[in-house]
Amino acid sequence: MPFHDRAKIIIKSGKGGDGCISFRREKYVSHGGPDGGDGGNGGSVIFRTDKGVNTLSDYRYKRKFSAENGENGRKKRMHGKNGKDLILKVPEGTVIKDAATDKVIVDMSGEDMEVVVLRGGRGGNGNQHYATSTMQVPKYAQPGQDGVEAEVKLELKVIADVGLVGFPNAGKSTLISMVTNAKPEIASYPFTTLHPFLGVVDFKDGESGFVLADIPGLIEGASEGVGLGHEFLRHIERCRILIHMVDAAGTEGRDPVDDIYAINKELASYNVDLSKKPQIIAANKTDVILPDADPDPVKRIRDEFEPKGIKVIPISAATNKGLDTLMYAVREELGRLKGDIVTFESEYDPMEHIAEELPYTVEYDESSKMYVIEGPRIEKMLGYTNLDSEKGFMFFQNFMKDIGALEKLKELGINEGDTVKIYGFQFDYYE
Repeated sequence: MPFHDRAKIIIKSGKGGDGCISFRREKYVSHGGPDGGDGGNGGSVIFRTDKGVNTLSDYRYKRKFSAENGENGRKKRMHGKNGKDLILKVPEGTVIKDAATDKVIVDMSGEDMEVVVLRGGRGGNGNQHYATSTMQVPKYAQPGQDGVEAEVKLELKVIADVGLVGFPNAGKSTLISMVTNAKPEIASYPFTTLHPFLGVVDFKDGESGFVLADIPGLIEGASEGVGLGHEFLRHIERCRILIHMVDAAGTEGRDPVDDIYAINKELASYNVDLSKKPQIIAANKTDVILPDADPDPVKRIRDEFEPKGIKVIPISAATNKGLDTLMYAVREELGRLKGDIVTFESEYDPMEHIAEELPYTVEYDESSKMYVIEGPRIEKMLGYTNLDSEKGFMFFQNFMKDIGALEKLKELGINEGDTVKIYGFQFDYYE
């Protein structure tokens, strides 16, 4: 079964139901008041990590996913039913990006993590909310807010402490099969491993182990997408240490020192931070190095890289020689590093961009002695924001700051304690 670690999909939250226009019609009540109910909220689009999901294959052949719309309000003050949320399950380590900008929306790297990416539109108010002393028969109800649509990219970046890198057939699959419970297929052709294998390295002394990922063999030009390079290089971004495996014996006619430099060049070309990760060189296939080899290939590798602070450990993955030494060296190096998982900071919130092209105004109203903020941009965002919750209020406050509304209030001379009116809401202004 192919390993699917990327997908591009369209997601859409549900539309809020429309408010109802209705009036009481009861026996002996000749002029019943408005009793139109509110529309239900549209369903939100929620991503959730699930340990039972290992790939993104569910998103390879279906492109569009939509939450339910909210139901319209009904007479007798009956509230429309809220739309059902859409929950999309992804493997831990999935990064969700905006497809147009390639900016990170959220990194789903936490266990049992759940994130609302698109909120559903709020249901509209029924006409029961609009009765006043001068308008006792309101024939207006608020329409529900539209759902939000976004195209996103899903990228699964393997979460592992240690990544194995090196040219094809350097012996990585053999190593991971010897030191972990992972059982990759092993054969002799480029890109033997067609997807990353994860395995847990346990230690007999009872100390905690680490997660090791066999990243598929790289070739020169991988950083430009040659072969399957781009498909796999991103999996290394999570790792805290790299084991750089090299065929020290040069069994395929390549020079081991040149191989190490070539792979490091590919890492730096793809992402300069990758080349800065701590490395331990595993000089493999020492069992087939001739005793009288001159120069000694392991010594040559050590002379080249140990002065640069890179530890070189000779091993034979095939015969198990030196593997314990290598694993303990890796554990010691991990102990020196910060233990947090490498995560990607959020750069983009699709909800903040749904109304960015619409206008708004900030003015001072002399008659009411209030500062008034209104316009389609504000009204549209209000429809997606629950100001009754602390989180919703903070979201809206940040939105007002980001669009420059707070700066415009300062330009108009607002002082602490002054009142700001935003449609049906009034707030006291404080820095």
